[in-house]
Amino acid sequence: MTKSFLKSGHLPTLFAAFLYFDVSFMTWVLLGPLGVAIARDLHLNPGQKGLMVATPVLAGAVLRVVLGLLVDRFKAKRVGIGAQTIVIAGLLTAWGIGIHSYEGTLLLGAVLGLAGASFAVALPMASAWYPPEHQGKALGLAGAGNSGTVLAALFAPGLALAFGWQNVVGLAAIPLAVALTVFVVLAKDSPATPPRKRLADYGRLLRVGDTWWFMFFYSVTFGGFVGLSSSLTIYFNDQYGLSSVVAGYCTAAVVFAGSMFRPLGGAVADRVGGVRALTALYAVAATAFAAIAVGLATIWIALPVFIVGMLALGMGNGAVFQLVPQRFPRDMGVMTGLVGMSGGVGGFYLASSLGLAKQNFGSYGPGFMVFAGLAAAALVAIGGVRRRWRTTWSEAHGAARV
Repeated sequence: MTKSFLKSGHLPTLFAAFLYFDVSFMTWVLLGPLGVAIARDLHLNPGQKGLMVATPVLAGAVLRVVLGLLVDRFKAKRVGIGAQTIVIAGLLTAWGIGIHSYEGTLLLGAVLGLAGASFAVALPMASAWYPPEHQGKALGLAGAGNSGTVLAALFAPGLALAFGWQNVVGLAAIPLAVALTVFVVLAKDSPATPPRKRLADYGRLLRVGDTWWFMFFYSVTFGGFVGLSSSLTIYFNDQYGLSSVVAGYCTAAVVFAGSMFRPLGGAVADRVGGVRALTALYAVAATAFAAIAVGLATIWIALPVFIVGMLALGMGNGAVFQLVPQRFPRDMGVMTGLVGMSGGVGGFYLASSLGLAKQNFGSYGPGFMVFAGLAAAALVAIGGVRRRWRTTWSEAHGAARV
């Protein structure tokens, strides 16, 4: 970090936003690492497994818009405290009552979706403290909270084996309570928080073409990241016969690459421009997932390819959010909700389509191939908007580096 970055913002808030985001994401994808145990106990088919792990992702996508509106009206800290409290209460209720059916897992998934909506709290809170030239770093560091998905993949399968997956649902409330305490003590709303937004502001921004481009680009990068985070433990178990614990370790390795390199994606975008960074990253992602779709014989061949593909997606997340605050500096609350929602929708599509592909075609390949095609489409699209972005809103908004 540069000296100017350290002096320009509010580090306690940045740390609190990161931790809030990190633990919330761990909780959001919890059903994925627990999926093998849940599917065994409840006798779920591949399509049901796919929809089960995809439900929290879709719920999080929808609730991000709601939290985005609330953040603009009541400020991030107050909304963050309320949302985290509801998630903790939901987890403890599910643990106390018990989950005994497929429908019960979907209801739990809806509760976990609120944890995923933390995106709409943490990122605007961090963004409001930093000037345009440091947005990539600040949002990359706050957004590195998606590393919580690594914690879920590392620990949830082993805890489920030791204590039962139902008890893991209750145990998840403990780190959430710790993160909430830190958030209450350290987080502070910026005095430069943008004015309140109305529902009409969402409609206004949805009439802007660039909004849809950002939503599409993020649906590929973040959608791929969270969709794979939710699905890979089940995939490695089915495809390569790994135990749930070993499959969780392999998932953690893949997710670690995506989450830890998100800040680097923002920093690289600050240096070379978000458009140039995304051009390279989409090309890498499309190639990696096309190779996976064709079929890789062993986990030792597949794992490095997954890591490379996820690394590209993680860096892409940081690069997209280096661009968003430059284009919409006064609409970050609304844009975080909209763009974040699209990322969740992309994740829901990937997670559910992998399960449906396995059930209908006997292979996950078609699901991965369609996703590789979406990454290729994003590559073509980013090339199409490159010149206009650099010659119009880049100059008009005094953007740092497009």
